[in-house]
Amino acid sequence: MTSPSHSPANFAHFPPLNEQMDIICSGAHEVLPQEELAQKIERSLKTQKQLTIKLGCDPSRPDLHLGHAVVLGKMRQFQDLGHLAVLLVGDFTGVIGDPTGRSKTRPALTIEETRQNGQSYMEQATHVLSKERLKMVFNSEWLGKLSAYEVIGLTAKFTVAQMLERDDFSKRYKAGEAISIHEFLYPLAQGYDSVALEADVELGGTDQKFNLLVGRELQRSYGKEPQCILTMPILEGTDGVEKMSKSLGNYIGLTESPREMFGKTMSIPDTLIASYFRYGAFAEEAAVQAMAQGLADGSVHPRNAKVQAAMGIVARYHGADAANAAFEEFERMFVKKDVPDEIEEIVLDIASNPALVVDILAAASLAPSKGEARRLIQGGGVSIDGERVQEITATVDVSQQRLFKVGKRKFLKIQAK
Repeated sequence: MTSPSHSPANFAHFPPLNEQMDIICSGAHEVLPQEELAQKIERSLKTQKQLTIKLGCDPSRPDLHLGHAVVLGKMRQFQDLGHLAVLLVGDFTGVIGDPTGRSKTRPALTIEETRQNGQSYMEQATHVLSKERLKMVFNSEWLGKLSAYEVIGLTAKFTVAQMLERDDFSKRYKAGEAISIHEFLYPLAQGYDSVALEADVELGGTDQKFNLLVGRELQRSYGKEPQCILTMPILEGTDGVEKMSKSLGNYIGLTESPREMFGKTMSIPDTLIASYFRYGAFAEEAAVQAMAQGLADGSVHPRNAKVQAAMGIVARYHGADAANAAFEEFERMFVKKDVPDEIEEIVLDIASNPALVVDILAAASLAPSKGEARRLIQGGGVSIDGERVQEITATVDVSQQRLFKVGKRKFLKIQAK
């Protein structure tokens, strides 16, 4: 995707400085340094030239969820203010492997894998970002061309002591755990991306602060104007304990159905309601504050607040009509105890019938594995035609269509060939 022209004709009007700063700083964890950002915006107003806003995309995770959307939503605000959003796919750095938050070395990807994942990232990111004022680049375009002399010169700009200031490196070093030399190259390579792009602002989660600051320092070392950095909070998953992650199963995917989005939001702990309303639905701050105050003083019931947050999230990705429909279906299913009006039907090729329920759940993708299928049954989360499955060794005859329900929201009609 190519970027639009930087000519003033594309930007007839930038909002005034104070308005831009209020929007940019709203909901941010840190903006460093704010004074420099104000100067950059003030200059852009005078020259009518957009700022370059950089966001590094982790190519190891092509499936985006609300956790990713926290930062993407902030980038969208920059776009709406007239600035250029640059999604930087780390196809080269993905081969190194980002050590951030890791207690051990992360397996590297191939260039082909990182590029495929990057394309998927771009497609999903446009559920949040505008396709206008948007550019995608791959850092192999410049990092892959650096000579050994240039790489050594890059490493000379940082010390081992500076690298060990990073919390995850420090913990691993003190614990006597292995740190590969190539892992030190990751923040340097990511920082060099900012040099190559001449980024004005780089966005990231709070766990990326060290890497973002490295980019700022490297720009200064190479005689470039240092970027400002903006970090956004890390959104907790639906369990209210861990960072949102697909591998932990506590996520809400950006491409999930309205029903799944709504239902998952309704399952979050009460302590996360205002946070999901702010960062999942990107609600106006006044509305978030009113909700938080109402929850604190008891004037707002947590269930009603969850409905408001869930409808806001669904409306953001699917529209208001879909949000209303998801609410109505949720009421039927979980308040009135009805089943959905529309349930997917599939036909399975089963070797023997009756078959183990565990095998059917795995074959129908109602569970990611037979082990998980057993855990679902043991937890009382599986029913067939309204009757709960009690034993992991249970079998079922699917010569005729049967209605399977897994958890609170998964329904599937299954029949054998």
